[in-house]
Amino acid sequence: MVTTALPHSRAEFVALHSRHSSLVLECHADEAPLWRYWGPRLHAGATPGLPLRDSRPLPSFMLDHDQPLSAMPGFGVGWFGQSALLAHRNGRDFAFAPQRCTWQLADDGQALTLTLHDDVADLRATLQLALHAHTDVLRVQTTLTNTADTGSDALDISWLAAATLPLPSHCTQVRSYAGQHMVEFLLQVDDLTRSTWRRENRRGRTSQDCFPGAVVCTPGSTEDSGLVFGAHLAWSGNHQQNIEWLHDGQYQWQLGEWLAPGELRLAPGASVQTPEVVASLSTQGLNGLAANFHSELRRRLPWHGGAMKPRPVHLNTWEALYFNHQLPDLMDLADAAASVGVERFVLDDGWFQGRHNDRAALGDWWADGQKYPQGLQPLAAHVVARGMEFGLWFEPEMVNPDSDLYRAHPDWALQISGRPMLTARNQLVLDISRPEVSSYLFDKMHALLSALPISYIKWDHNRDLACAANAQGQAAWRAQVPAAYALMDRLRAAHPALEIESCSGGGGRIDFGVLQRTHRVWTSDCIDALSRVDIQRGFLQFFPPEIMGAHIGTAPAHSTGRTQAMAFRGAVALPGHLGVELDVRHLDDNTRTQLKGWIALYKAWRGHVHQSQVWLGDADDHTVWQLHGQAGGADFLLLAYRSAPSSQRYMRAVRLPMLQADQRYRLRVVAPEGLPEDQLYCGSAPFFDALRGADGVVVDGSWLQHAGLPLPRNKAETAFIVHLQRL
Repeated sequence: MVTTALPHSRAEFVALHSRHSSLVLECHADEAPLWRYWGPRLHAGATPGLPLRDSRPLPSFMLDHDQPLSAMPGFGVGWFGQSALLAHRNGRDFAFAPQRCTWQLADDGQALTLTLHDDVADLRATLQLALHAHTDVLRVQTTLTNTADTGSDALDISWLAAATLPLPSHCTQVRSYAGQHMVEFLLQVDDLTRSTWRRENRRGRTSQDCFPGAVVCTPGSTEDSGLVFGAHLAWSGNHQQNIEWLHDGQYQWQLGEWLAPGELRLAPGASVQTPEVVASLSTQGLNGLAANFHSELRRRLPWHGGAMKPRPVHLNTWEALYFNHQLPDLMDLADAAASVGVERFVLDDGWFQGRHNDRAALGDWWADGQKYPQGLQPLAAHVVARGMEFGLWFEPEMVNPDSDLYRAHPDWALQISGRPMLTARNQLVLDISRPEVSSYLFDKMHALLSALPISYIKWDHNRDLACAANAQGQAAWRAQVPAAYALMDRLRAAHPALEIESCSGGGGRIDFGVLQRTHRVWTSDCIDALSRVDIQRGFLQFFPPEIMGAHIGTAPAHSTGRTQAMAFRGAVALPGHLGVELDVRHLDDNTRTQLKGWIALYKAWRGHVHQSQVWLGDADDHTVWQLHGQAGGADFLLLAYRSAPSSQRYMRAVRLPMLQADQRYRLRVVAPEGLPEDQLYCGSAPFFDALRGADGVVVDGSWLQHAGLPLPRNKAETAFIVHLQRL
């Protein structure tokens, strides 16, 4: 049958507005809505006036029908850019072009539901868009339904974008994060050109090497000024994002799951919902964008009772003892931890049956009878009696071939029939999407949580997925993610006060998806303070400091062999969720006193830092800084870190435009009690000497805004911490 294209129906402009941003869609009853705008805040009544096509003369050698960027561009009917859907039914119905569209604006004007019907392909797509009024965060999610008659072929989907976002033509750069184990959040900066920018992750978890989000910059944007855009896929599995230049000069940005062959098939009547895209923009540069993401995550973190309690100081046993668990040693370590102010004692890997190294026992989740002849109760009771919470390590999604569980149920591991069993860290991956596997894990963990005073678990995931086929031989990467979420949800429903830390070889599972049911992330297995400076700064672009696991580790660091003074290790860990990962029993008196001082300083400042906005800056000459406070607030904490010796005679001052010009601020150096001055060096000039005095130095806000705060010419691997208090 030959059809003739008809003029489209009358346009209706639908807008969502937040405090500093707006989006506008041009909606027609007979096609997918067209993107008209996503950018800085428009006047409430502002519209484009004319339909988009009325202002776009067709160029030569083109289809006679103009196809602008829509909220869900389809394949096969004249859109030649990346489509939002690639699917077919046994080779047919591969095109997607809705003929009917309805839209509904929420009563508060902050959310929009778009329903697109393609009666030729028998598909329905529902797009949910919500723009938060105060955080400037746009949330987008897509649901696709196979509306074909029963008995029709299933719909095979190879790509379904969770969101298609427009970017203006003057975007020039994209900032993303790569890395590997112990080198997370490695900043990558690429120019945007006519070549497509694309990132894909196929490791079955969020991964260290390909973070599921990015920041797009316009010319002249800096840490504190200029227009920037950011987006993040709230998903802990395989993912993909593309930024593609379009022929009208703008870009489209798509984010969604990366799907393995045959992994997503919709039977007639079935639906699939994509992960959520969390996006935002800011005219206040990278720091303004970070503040938006921090506000959004803080709004949705699952704190028991609805509010975060002060983040307790951790001690994690891993780098102190590794697998060498002896009850007297652990009790002595708990005593030493309590004596320096630790508030939570976490027993890491090595506690369960037969776990003497990393080659055996994953899956056998009960206390080792030789190490713990009376179970974990004596240790847990000892920890609680010392005024600390008790936490426990698990790696539920994994199994060692040398384990009772695997010997009883070898078919529970993901594997491809006829292919070699590929281990990593001597372990395989359990198919936790199988109800019997999930129930086994829940029962074992629930039994321990019910019998012991466990308030916290560290949930690890120490390998990528390979040979990830289920018992039916089908690809099962994506099925693992909702199954892990469901197991976490089930445990938290049974134990509502339980807190969970997300760890995956360090920072391999950090995203807004897993953070809907966890309360902390382990930022990296690398605790070397010098490495941690850059890792933590990358982390803070999307996530707030109170969930950032940051530990004071050993010297030399186990991951790098480098040694830093306690002052530098403490200062780098201070603004995160502070912990200790060393054997406190063996510290000399001076080091123990310093550690105790840093813990006390953390407790004094955590209420401020963990509720604050974070500004990041670069003072050049191997020095970076961060400021914690509230715009218009009375108290700010500045931390400046020097990573290498100075190559300049005099340091550049740090301008602080977030302060109030018409106010004055008293500045004092912040340091733990008893810390030797040469460990937190502040220079010998009168200004820096005065900062150490009780009265500090008073400076005008306008001066700090425009001329800046002087920095000392510190030694390498030192920190400079200042409290700025409004008078």
